[in-house]
Amino acid sequence: MAIDGLMLYSISKQLNALCPCKINKIQNISDEEILFNLHTRNQGNQRCVINVHSNTNRIYLSGYMETTQSNPSNFVMVLRKCIGNGIIESIEQKNFDRILCMHITHRNELGDLINYDLYIELMGKYANMILVCNQQIVDALKRIPVYENTKRFIHPGALYVLPEQKEKKNPLVVNEIDTDTSLVSQLYGFSPLLSREFLYRMHKGQKYIDILNELLQSQTMYLYEKEFHCIELTHLQQTPRIVSFMEGLNQIHQKDESKNRIREQCTDVFRTIENEKRKALKKLPKLEASFEKAKEYGIYQEYGDLLFAYMYDIEKAPVITLPSFSDGEDINIPIDMRYDLKTNANRFYQKYHKLKRSQSILIEQIEQCKKDIEYYTQLSEQLNYCSIDDAREIREELIQNHVLRSHKKHRRQTKKHPNYLHLKCDGFEIFIGKNNLQNNYITHRLSRKQDIWFHVKGYHGSHVLLKTEHLDERQIRMCAQLAAYHSKGKHSSSVPVDYCPISQIKKVPGSKIGFVTMKSYKTIYIDPEESMIQEWIKTYKR
Repeated sequence: MAIDGLMLYSISKQLNALCPCKINKIQNISDEEILFNLHTRNQGNQRCVINVHSNTNRIYLSGYMETTQSNPSNFVMVLRKCIGNGIIESIEQKNFDRILCMHITHRNELGDLINYDLYIELMGKYANMILVCNQQIVDALKRIPVYENTKRFIHPGALYVLPEQKEKKNPLVVNEIDTDTSLVSQLYGFSPLLSREFLYRMHKGQKYIDILNELLQSQTMYLYEKEFHCIELTHLQQTPRIVSFMEGLNQIHQKDESKNRIREQCTDVFRTIENEKRKALKKLPKLEASFEKAKEYGIYQEYGDLLFAYMYDIEKAPVITLPSFSDGEDINIPIDMRYDLKTNANRFYQKYHKLKRSQSILIEQIEQCKKDIEYYTQLSEQLNYCSIDDAREIREELIQNHVLRSHKKHRRQTKKHPNYLHLKCDGFEIFIGKNNLQNNYITHRLSRKQDIWFHVKGYHGSHVLLKTEHLDERQIRMCAQLAAYHSKGKHSSSVPVDYCPISQIKKVPGSKIGFVTMKSYKTIYIDPEESMIQEWIKTYKR
């Protein structure tokens, strides 16, 4: 579901409470998400995220430290130049439509005060962000030429015009409502979902004004499996998850957005891993076919022996038939008519020696190809549950393995440890790796002999390290849950997790980073519970 006009009315009231506020920084979170770092008088520093993606468009105050792109887009550069360090005087919603207008004042290089309007249009696939000065478009995040839309021309220098809107009634001042018709066609600000909820409640005997007041005064968000709103959607007859208003706006598309941001910022990593895996999968059957062919090397030795034995008794022909030395059966020997019989026999011997030598080489290549398939499969699975920092570390690993070229080197920075997950509980600590670099660091750098090591059995997954003085069942089950959750088996039941002391872990010589073997171990079967694990991470994360 998308945000409707009445929900945006509630959002605009909360945002307006911050005004006037100063714009400290403007940054890219992704290609269609922009972060405004604001300084307010009464509520300190706030992070306002404006998302104009076609599926997840919204505006909200973020409670998290969002990872931003290192290179700002052209539109962000324009915003920094025109409204950086400017003052947001007020935020206005346009006629209960899904459009907000930020009225911003900014002093230019000469000290002159200039008024800008930043229009934030949250209208699904038409979502956009447009900077306007004196009704003239300065720039837009998504420029729309004439050949794409003849009604609205959005381009620098063009006149800004609001989207056309059908004539409806103001939802705050209503005298009469037809309860047999959708409120979408009668009132501004209603979505089909909200209309169904209002009509459902009105048919149950509630008054329109009471439902509206509940919506306008709401400070909470009701999150359902596929829907959300700032009013309880009783017609769905489902139990919602209730969170604070801005926290709900943070969470509604968090997983999808995280994946999109990672793909945008680490496209080369995804593409490289997919290409290398595809190449290895195509190469393996060819190597196996060559190996099967190489097993027939003995026949070429026999061809050469027969030609030398009967060389002076036969005449050269395209195919010569001679009796086998072993069983006396006739063997057809193909002859290259460009050469004499002696040269043909020597060529068969050469082919015999070549195929015989190639067998050991092909066995090595097949084993290496299988390892490559397993390695790139592991990396692709790690990308499914990693953060942007984790994906960057996977890029670093590919660069170290000379699979990916490094970017231009900037000034040398102090090397930091990998971005592993660290939980500190009462009396014990847990370290969780989410890629090979983190796994390697946790297992071989952070660990001590008495620490306990966990890894899901039969899947690629995280290395989980437990540091404790007194091992108990609660700690074992907790680490097993975390190991199972950060693996391909997170949605399975009775997931087997192996665990043992670090002293039983051995690094595999010549293997890719992160691969280890265990001398002796125990196994526990666990059912990963996502809600419990998320609560642990939220409570104990360092």
